[in-house]
Amino acid sequence: MSTFAENFKRRLFWLIARTCFTLYRAFPIFGSLRASIGIIRKGPKILVIRRNDGRGLSLPGGIAGWRENEVSTLRREVREETGLDVDSLELKTRYHSRSDVPCLISLFEVNASGELQDSWEGSACWMTIEQLEPQLLVSQRHALEYMKNIRGGSQAVSGGNSTPASK
Repeated sequence: MSTFAENFKRRLFWLIARTCFTLYRAFPIFGSLRASIGIIRKGPKILVIRRNDGRGLSLPGGIAGWRENEVSTLRREVREETGLDVDSLELKTRYHSRSDVPCLISLFEVNASGELQDSWEGSACWMTIEQLEPQLLVSQRHALEYMKNIRGGSQAVSGGNSTPASK
């Protein structure tokens, strides 16, 4: 895709995301939203999205659609944001956050496969916990203790060229 089109998509995402967060903070007409996020590891590194809205880093995931369950939300969001397919997952916790918008967040540990790619929401990249911690969204900081606890396990991403070097 051309550089102009990529820049346009990034700026459009910035505008839409910032507007939606601002409006929903002021007028939470649907009450607490629901979201699912996933911890995807490759050795000591965690997959994060460098968000195009300028808010920092986030774990792959997002807001549930109407009547969409937490697992379907996670599978859809991981695919949209990273190009990866969720092979297996384990629910780690659910917690409530009011830092961005009122939201019940489901946190999963995820095994995924496929070819990593960027999306209009941001650029996917691998980072150590120490690298991502200062930039992680406030609403996702609760996930840090889980990331630290699963730091030393086996690889969680598989597939041919699915584990590119860190950006």
